[in-house]
Amino acid sequence: MSRPYEEILDGATLPRSAPGDRHEKICARLHREIAMSVASLAGMQLLAPRTKVQVSRASMICPDLALVTAATGKLFLAVEIISRDDHHADTVVKKEVYEQIRIPRLWMVDPRYDNVEVYHSFEFGLQLKGILAGREVLAEKLVPQFQIVITDLFTV
Repeated sequence: MSRPYEEILDGATLPRSAPGDRHEKICARLHREIAMSVASLAGMQLLAPRTKVQVSRASMICPDLALVTAATGKLFLAVEIISRDDHHADTVVKKEVYEQIRIPRLWMVDPRYDNVEVYHSFEFGLQLKGILAGREVLAEKLVPQFQIVITDLFTV
């Protein structure tokens, strides 16, 4: 059973609702697939779901999935699975934090529409690289063994 949790954004506490059943199934599937893909990559470490990650002096976030570089412990990939009743925090507030810290990769997984928005960092912030749905494949070239068909990700 999921539990409510808190994040700290710019010094303010942000209470978060307990994720729903479908959210947790999608999160578990994504974690399994990423874990198998990074097992042989010494440079990457997958954190447990919603591990607290200090991203600045005033902000501590809990991504649904966090992949960090082993050498520095810095976030390389964050995945936010959007909750129907709590989407503003992920799609607006936390996205701004990710942009400020110049996270290299951000995936916004949206079970409301069964799609994934893929963002890459560039000099002016986060850039939307694509919105994947249906039979399209979610992949990351820096994690070469990872790929999942979007419909498979959302089938629960």
